[in-house]
Amino acid sequence: MTLAAARSTVSSFESGALTAQFRAGLRTRSFATAKLNAPAAPHRVVPVTTADGAELRVHVYGDDTAPTLVLIHGWACSIEYWNPQISAFADSYRVVAYDQRGHGESTLGTAAPSEHTLADDLATVLEATLRPGEQAVLAGHSMGGLTIQAWAKHHPEQVTERAAAVLLANTANSDIRAETDLLPLLNKQLTVATTPVTILGAPIRMPQQISETVLFTPVPIPGGWLTEQVFRYRILTPEATADEIDFAIGIIRSCRPLARARHAAAMADMDLTAGTANLTVPTTVIASAQDRLLPPRMSRPMVEVLRRSGHLTDFHVLPHGHLSNIEDTEAFDTTLRRVLLSAHSRSTRTRKAAR
Repeated sequence: MTLAAARSTVSSFESGALTAQFRAGLRTRSFATAKLNAPAAPHRVVPVTTADGAELRVHVYGDDTAPTLVLIHGWACSIEYWNPQISAFADSYRVVAYDQRGHGESTLGTAAPSEHTLADDLATVLEATLRPGEQAVLAGHSMGGLTIQAWAKHHPEQVTERAAAVLLANTANSDIRAETDLLPLLNKQLTVATTPVTILGAPIRMPQQISETVLFTPVPIPGGWLTEQVFRYRILTPEATADEIDFAIGIIRSCRPLARARHAAAMADMDLTAGTANLTVPTTVIASAQDRLLPPRMSRPMVEVLRRSGHLTDFHVLPHGHLSNIEDTEAFDTTLRRVLLSAHSRSTRTRKAAR
């Protein structure tokens, strides 16, 4: 009851104009690193409202006659997270990006965040933005990858109808609560140096109630040195530039605490293995060697499901941290461009064969 009251108070406060202006400022700063800045390409706004009343911010960039790329951001992010990719691809492709519910400028709606809302929101965005009969390349990072798999699980009939190919980056399909290495103190056996701590042979762990309170309570993320260190050493890597760290912190701090907390709770126990199996289109997977949030071992169950079904196109392990499209932008974009070109080539051959 106390947590519910806190959530209600936070929800009322964070919906105000003052906090909205502050959050927008965090997402729209300028950097010396050009790739992190707002795209030069103009965008069109597509109004999208879900069945439960969530109003989603949806942007479309590029030529409306070009092949479509749909970018689906991860936990606590927003459209602006994709600035490097929108700038790189909007000159050749029609790029669709949206704020997941409660993120960026999208509202939460009345339904509690779950695999169903992730799936249904993506289906609603595709319905609003794709031309009749059009197949798009879908690229999802982190929770965005979960979103694609949730969509395939709950809307399997749409997969071949709406998707030409899929890119899943730094994501998983299950066991997030137990397997994430982001803050091992919260979900792993306690150790001193490398020695496990036990009592009478039993492992010592942080009580689940404490760890979940830390992760799921809707409190703002502060700025400052400590936050920078967490981002440098747990989310990105020590090789990340100051601009990349500052950009990532701004994006994630801009997320409403209530949306961040409720989506974290929803993702903790999702099992989307059935959705992975339903991805019956060419699918590429990206992991990152130093990803502590969703480490490479968590990508392997997806890879094995896709390999068995015959729909795995490629599996890449990039060298840095969780935000692969930020730290390893060139390699990420090269992989995405290969997916787009291959999908466009298949589509061209299919149209010629149908004549």
